[in-house]
Amino acid sequence: MGFAKVGTVAPSFTLLDQRGSRVSLADYVGDKNVVVYFYPKAMTPGCTVQACGIRDTYAEFEALDTVVLAVSPDSVDRLVKFEDKQELNFKLLSDEDHAVTESFGAWGLKKFMGREYMGVIRSTFVIDKQSNIVMVMEKVKTKTHHDDLLDWIKNNLNS
Repeated sequence: MGFAKVGTVAPSFTLLDQRGSRVSLADYVGDKNVVVYFYPKAMTPGCTVQACGIRDTYAEFEALDTVVLAVSPDSVDRLVKFEDKQELNFKLLSDEDHAVTESFGAWGLKKFMGREYMGVIRSTFVIDKQSNIVMVMEKVKTKTHHDDLLDWIKNNLNS
């Protein structure tokens, strides 16, 4: 299927966050830019580094009229533990059936140590205030993800 494309309207969705509240992409239309990033599993080393980078720079995202939504196939219970353990300050969304992940093209064949399986392809989408996908990051570096996003948003989106 491939990733959702720049210039198209982002797939709409509603998922539960780490506190069990419903969060919809539509909640932000006309008001905020939205970063939606897909990650494989809460509390794993790479996903923790990535989330903590967002946590530590979240005020900068807010200053750019941007919210960050992190999506994984984890349960709400696991996400609240991740939030509490890492003191995260943004929404973690539970996509247990990976339907939203699939709609963005972030679910696919992965290879690890010679084994092939279906899973989350670590990727990020920047969505403007009109719900259009304006950037797709197919290759995410967990250590610099937050800085890479902030730089792109500062240089490409009018807040």
